[in-house]
Amino acid sequence: MRRRELVISALCAAAAGAAYALEPRKTQTLLRNTKMADIIPLTVGDWSAENSDGLVQPADEGSLAATLYSELVGRIYHRPDGAAVMMLAAYGDTQSDLLQLHRPESCYPAVGFKILSNQAGSIHLGRAIVPVRRVVATAPQRQENILYWARLGEHLPSNASDQRRARLVSAMRGYVPDGVLVRFSVIGDDSTAAFNLLDEFVPALLAAVAPSDRASLIGTRLAAETKS
Repeated sequence: MRRRELVISALCAAAAGAAYALEPRKTQTLLRNTKMADIIPLTVGDWSAENSDGLVQPADEGSLAATLYSELVGRIYHRPDGAAVMMLAAYGDTQSDLLQLHRPESCYPAVGFKILSNQAGSIHLGRAIVPVRRVVATAPQRQENILYWARLGEHLPSNASDQRRARLVSAMRGYVPDGVLVRFSVIGDDSTAAFNLLDEFVPALLAAVAPSDRASLIGTRLAAETKS
């Protein structure tokens, strides 16, 4: 029994040591000394924006939403010909197992939408290829065609599994990263036309962001490639 107790104690000590080693102890923040609202431009070419709090937002409300996200920026960009693009940037300065970005395929159904499609895609800006998701969500008398990406530290996970893996990798390296989910959407039944509009608008918006601030949206490596 004595030997067995010693073995169990040793295993417990090893497990505790491993848990301590994996416990993140440093922060990794790409949004430095500013706010998302300040770095995302209000005008993009012929487009101009108005702030809006009526967009579909993460389902968590009240104090929990305040805990999950440090900043929520909602805008609707209009063009003189009547076209409109909705944008939501949800930023959290701490991403962990308990506090994490909520992807549209989970938060839209929570407010009554049905997900019709959810596909991986990309947008191009200079040499940078930004991985995105293209989601079509419907509710009675409304269809939203959504293009979004999520940044978790320096990672741009393409799905929920990749997002969990990115958090684990960061934790193993001793970091608690910040994160942002940037979502654009167009209302309309013609998904092809909507995504063509987003493919035109989103790169233009990123190009309008100051080069020194792009890393907070798409990570350091891709931000560097946009300058080439």
